[in-house]
Amino acid sequence: MTRTVLDRAELPAGSSIRRVSETAAELGLDVEIVKMAESTRTAEDAAAACECEVGQIVKSLVFENTDTGAITLLLVSGAHNADLAHVAAAHGLNLGRCDGRRVRDETGFAIGGVAPIGHKIAVPVYMDEALMSHAVVWAAAGRPDSVFSVDPKALVKATCAKVIDVKPAAN
Repeated sequence: MTRTVLDRAELPAGSSIRRVSETAAELGLDVEIVKMAESTRTAEDAAAACECEVGQIVKSLVFENTDTGAITLLLVSGAHNADLAHVAAAHGLNLGRCDGRRVRDETGFAIGGVAPIGHKIAVPVYMDEALMSHAVVWAAAGRPDSVFSVDPKALVKATCAKVIDVKPAAN
């Protein structure tokens, strides 16, 4: 697997990937942004490229809060799909689909490269509790081919995320 560690100083000014790198530094996250030769657009692709379990991949999913109209970020384990009915019933968080154009306009990221940090606006963040069972997780770094690894506890702290279950417990 071909990986290239990107140097922040060489990242294009104003780019989404530079914004992620700079935000990580501002938040005290010591991360290296890695550009992969392989796609990291899907959780399965990302896990293969990162040589990790699918459950260690952070899917940054942007929804619209149907109560407030504001966008909301759900950080979900690559091994899970968010059960929005469960999230509403268990956490009072009513989420609906968000248009891709709105995602790009308000976060600064295209779908497939949405990072958990570096958004253009403040966004409420909720994180799948399953991610907390790993020592390291991998998240998109602003482009579909770039990622960074981070301790999930540090990511929760940096994003002020509320840790929740995103699907019902198995019976």
